[in-house]
Formats: sequence, structure tokens, C-alpha cells
Amino acid sequence: MAAIITACAIGIGGLPAANAEPVATGTVLSVEPLSAAATLPGSHNSTRILYSSTTVRDQPTTASAAVYFPPGAPPAGGWPVIAWAHGTVGLGDDCAYSVAGPAAVERDWAYLGTWLDQGYAIVAADYAGLGTPGEHPYLNGAVEARNVVDAVAAATKRFPTLSRKWAVVGQSQGGGAAVYTARYATEFGGSELDYRGAVGTGVPAYIENILLPLGPGVPPIELGAHTTAYVFYILSGLAVTYPELGIESYLTDSGRRWLDRSRTECIDPFGKELAANNVVIGDQFARPLAQVPDLLGVLTRTMGLPESGYDRPLFLGQGLRDTDVITPATLLFAARLEAGGQPVTLHTYPEDHDGTVNASLVDSIPFVRNLFA
Repeated sequence: MAAIITACAIGIGGLPAANAEPVATGTVLSVEPLSAAATLPGSHNSTRILYSSTTVRDQPTTASAAVYFPPGAPPAGGWPVIAWAHGTVGLGDDCAYSVAGPAAVERDWAYLGTWLDQGYAIVAADYAGLGTPGEHPYLNGAVEARNVVDAVAAATKRFPTLSRKWAVVGQSQGGGAAVYTARYATEFGGSELDYRGAVGTGVPAYIENILLPLGPGVPPIELGAHTTAYVFYILSGLAVTYPELGIESYLTDSGRRWLDRSRTECIDPFGKELAANNVVIGDQFARPLAQVPDLLGVLTRTMGLPESGYDRPLFLGQGLRDTDVITPATLLFAARLEAGGQPVTLHTYPEDHDGTVNASLVDSIPFVRNLFA
């Protein structure tokens, strides 16, 4: 049974009005134009939707997504759908994909344009709290999966030119979201959708383990700008998901200031600001993060990728020169899935985090084509 949110009459900005009737998740609340920055080149009559979904603790929320249509007439049965789970753009509402477009413009437009050219419509969910009210629970896999599935459900119900047949593809943060979606798509989508499979590149596997030693003086060196930003985003996501943990209390005054700043900043300018100020993560902690009760359990329940329960094929693409995620950990994750009899296919590429996205298309295009055969 789909979760229910309160919404009936749509108020200003597409948000639920007062005295509302229950509306199921995966329902379009409003449709509005996409900004030029968020419009995929080559797409036709593309649009931004606000739709009903859920966030932490299954609380109702309004989420947003961009819907990109190929040019020309749809095939019989409608355009098959690719759900795009995007990588990290930041936590501020103005960072949302359907507002500002991708952080890696050239990379993502080339990638999504290829899927568009292959005859797929694209539904690109922003995730809860990006571009809409509320805070974004960064790397909360179950929430991201709900948002992706609800976006597809909403779009396919609203636009008759879309097929109910769909697959999910994602990169980095979105690679993890694609994996979570792969695990729960059938359960979350129910009989209304026809889920076929998933593609994840640059998937952040077992990052819960590398967070365990964080604390005063750990790590003692300045990390890459994006890596430092990721840590603050993760801490913010934990604080949103588990406010009772008091994550802010583990930080120094400086750490709390940077954490507050992370909640409104997009990835590129935030990373540059952190680098310009020589921010060292180990200097931002007042006490070890390991003092959080059951820290590994908390992290695993939030962002630990499921190792079983996949009912459709899953493609993992990993760059061997990727330093944004831990490549050996991603390869270990794939090996564990294979050992457990899960329907996983692994491809590796002599590329870094960004380069793997488009390099993987030579293998992922025929993989996805077979899903829809």
C-alpha cells in the first residue's frame, strides 16, 4: 500500500493546501517549466514536476523532478523510462538538479543525451529536501529509493506518452541511490510499475566503515575539496535522519559553522571555500564520532548498501582510478553480491570517477536494451 500524504487542493508553488484530502505518494502535485540550466539539450517539451513522496521516518513530503522527453512520436506503449539518480550537487534548494541542472554539466548532459538518443524518456528525481521544503537526508538510501520510485510513478501517471516499463541509472550518490532503488523498486512501485533493472557507476560502497574513526585529529591532513565537502554533507544527513543523536555536539565551534554552511551550499563552491580555508576534518571534531551509540549500526542502516534481495539485473561500473569512492570497497561489494547469487554484472574501466560515467555506456546501453526486450 502506498504511503499517504496530506494534499488535495494545490496551493502556491504546488504545495499542499490547508484542509487537504489524502493523496497517495507518487502523485503529481503541479507542473512547471524547467529553467534553461536544467533542460537537457535535445529534449522535447521537458518539464519540472512536484510530486508526493516521503522522507525520513516515512514522513510525507513534496519532492521535485525533471522529466525529459525525446523528440518525435512515442513508440507503441509509450517511451520506456530511465530514472536518473544524480550524484552529489549539494544540500541547498538552489542546487537541485531540476533547478540548477547538473554540477558536472558536460559529463551529465553527454550521458543523459545518449540515453535520450536511444529512445528513452528520463525522469530525474531531486531527492527529498532538494528544491522543495525540508532538509535533504544525504545518503539515506531508503529515502532516495522512495523518491526515485515515486517520481517514476508520478510521471507515468501524469504523462500518457510514458511507458510503465522503467530502469534506474545513477552515478556516485546516485549510484548508491540506484542500488537501493534496485533492491526496493518492486516493493515500492507495486503492480502499477514494470521495473526492469539498474545501472550504478561510481557506487559508494561501505563508506560507513571509513567514517568510524572520525574524531579529533582524524584524519590529520587536508583532504580533497570534494571529499571534505562530502564529510560535512554526510554529517548533515545523519543529523537530519537521526536528530536525537546530537551530531552537532561532536563538533567544535568551527565544525558546527561549517556544518551549518554545508546545508545551503552547492558542491563546487563549497569545496572551493573549504580548500581556500585549509579545512582539515580532524580539526572540526570535539570528540570521537565513535561515541555515537551503535555508530556502525546507525551508519549501516542509513547508507549501507543491501547485499541481497535483488530481483532484477544490476549493472555496476567502476573506474579503477576513482578516488572519490573507495574502488576496492566497490569491487568487494560486487564480489559479495555475486557470491550471494545476486543478479549482478560488474565492469571496470581505466577511468576516474567522472570518466567512468560515459565510458560505461558501451556496456550499459546493450545491458539496458536487453532489460526492455
